[in-house]
Amino acid sequence: MNKRKHFTSLIMAGLVVLALLVAACAPAPTPTPVPPTPTPVPKKVTVTLWHAYHTGEKEEVAINQVLEQYRADHPNVTVNVLAVPFDQIFHKWETEVAAGGGPDMFTAPNDNLGNEVRGGLVAPLDDLLAGKLGGFSEMAINGVTVDGKIYAVPGIIKAVGLFYNKAMVATPPATLDELKAQVKGGTKYVFMQYGYHNFGFFTGAFGGTLMDETGKCIADQGGFAEAMQYLYELKQAGLISETDEGKANTMFMQGQVAGIISGPWMLGTFKEPLGDKLGVTFMPAGPAGPATPLTGVDGWYINPNSKNKEAAVELALYIFGPEGSKIYANVAGSPMGRTDVKITDPLVQAFMDIANAGFPRPQSVEFGNWWGPFGDAFTKVMEGQAAAAAAVAQACTDMNTASGH
Repeated sequence: MNKRKHFTSLIMAGLVVLALLVAACAPAPTPTPVPPTPTPVPKKVTVTLWHAYHTGEKEEVAINQVLEQYRADHPNVTVNVLAVPFDQIFHKWETEVAAGGGPDMFTAPNDNLGNEVRGGLVAPLDDLLAGKLGGFSEMAINGVTVDGKIYAVPGIIKAVGLFYNKAMVATPPATLDELKAQVKGGTKYVFMQYGYHNFGFFTGAFGGTLMDETGKCIADQGGFAEAMQYLYELKQAGLISETDEGKANTMFMQGQVAGIISGPWMLGTFKEPLGDKLGVTFMPAGPAGPATPLTGVDGWYINPNSKNKEAAVELALYIFGPEGSKIYANVAGSPMGRTDVKITDPLVQAFMDIANAGFPRPQSVEFGNWWGPFGDAFTKVMEGQAAAAAAVAQACTDMNTASGH
């Protein structure tokens, strides 16, 4: 081997080793600092809502409690609240929204939901509610759904049941046969002479169907006339049929009657004089099965003009969420459309069960034409002015004429 080349190779190898030793001993390079990601500051939002709760009533107390906690949890959201009288809230909402204004949201029963949807006066919420309705009952969701789209965050569910005085009737009637036997035996009951209060008898108890899939009235094909005839005969046997609801309520509170059909909105009023004597159960079942009263749903509806729809929906989900619903149920006595709320009052729980087993209030144009004709028919039958079958047939004809069928 060439000694010169060998010597050069040794030198190069030594230099490589030396470079490695120097690199190993050199201090580590200081990393370039990465600035921390700033925490996003929540956008300040103002949400305006309307409700129709009376000043000082328990539902107003409940919503104020919920909103107080919401404001503490969401300091970036300013919530403005306006109480509107119930007899004005639908007209006021519809007028202002149609003119391009109105609040971000309002809460009310679904009495006029179908018409508001057809008028473009409430916003569809399927996208904003996707994956967020866990815990709500099927009945509650159905109550704010029109033509397959959801138009509100559902909350309170309401249907009529049988209030009874435990000191006057040991066992409330579970069937219409038991009811008739008690009435004939001298036990007094007062029923309102309204189609709404007795709808569950017309349908579930006697198996009637109001409309077919096209919206055509078919109540004259069975069930409705039989139910009206039964109630007429029950009146002859001693049932008190009243058209003055205030008078009927007073009779029950004063112990003049053992029972009355009404809804959860009377729970607090009846509790005051009756206390532990107050009971609630389902309307008596009939020959065709359980009574199925109309179930209405109070929801939070969102203004299609709102620039804050997402914030409004999140507020509605908070109000009618698990904690908000618990406050409504246990402070206001409101039966809620959730399955994950622990109820402390068995009477409120009873109304939740009643509403969830009811008949979802239809939102069709045709159903809006039911009230007048069938209200008149029921009055004529109960007053002995018309035979049940003839009255129902005429009501169906009038309803179909108004609906264009």
